Amino acid sequence: MTTTDNRIQLERKGTLAVIRLNRPEARNALSPEMVADLGQAIASCRGGDIRAVLLTGTDGAFCSGADVRDFTAQLESGGPVGLSDHLRELADDLHRQVVMGIRRLDKPVVAAINGVAAGAGFSLALACDLRVASSDARFLLAYANIGCTADGGSTYMLPRIVGQGRAMEIYLARQPIGAHYALDLGLVSQVFEPSHFERHAMETADRLAQGPTRAYGKVKALFDGSWDSDLATQLDAETDAIANIGLTRDFQEGIRAFSQKRQAWFQGQ
Repeated sequence: MTTTDNRIQLERKGTLAVIRLNRPEARNALSPEMVADLGQAIASCRGGDIRAVLLTGTDGAFCSGADVRDFTAQLESGGPVGLSDHLRELADDLHRQVVMGIRRLDKPVVAAINGVAAGAGFSLALACDLRVASSDARFLLAYANIGCTADGGSTYMLPRIVGQGRAMEIYLARQPIGAHYALDLGLVSQVFEPSHFERHAMETADRLAQGPTRAYGKVKALFDGSWDSDLATQLDAETDAIANIGLTRDFQEGIRAFSQKRQAWFQGQ
């Protein structure tokens, strides 16, 4: 799948789906059309034949956020009310179609951050389950630089990853965070040199695509639900999940392989 203007590219590599943001002249900044197309690409990965998703950018950038030039145009044509309406619609589409689309996928989504991840691009990376970065990657929440509040789920995800105090520090910061500091903060799990980055990122995502993806999806949902649950409720959810996973072929294969001291062959079933 590619969109009509080729801004969002979706490629199948076996059971792995690779989604690329492709607007290099704007460092893959998100237009309203791109947000809609990205949401469509994510939704198309819901099927059981896709077992993991890799999200990345083209031409040395992950995503530089929303296109601020659109904001300027809206302000000039529609005034403050027009700008406000535009921001509401853009944020709502980003949240419902993209962020919640990623979180509701019952399979792992890996962000391969190959360059700048700023503003909504930073938030987009945070929405993914796993983040790997090129040593050239740079992270900047960026919203404060234009007097803007943060969106894209970053006010939810970031404090849970780095703590509330450090999250506020990152929002207030005027300088980007380098890849190795992002690793120290826990924002990313691995950093690779640029010359080998795409290969390593692809191997990471492909390894997940070959794993017990039904279990991955259920644990992802358990983690997300845990923030709103007390311990008793969470324990009940874990009981239901582990009982249901006993019906899957992957779990049955996993315990047989363990007993037979061999490598399990998972099929996402």
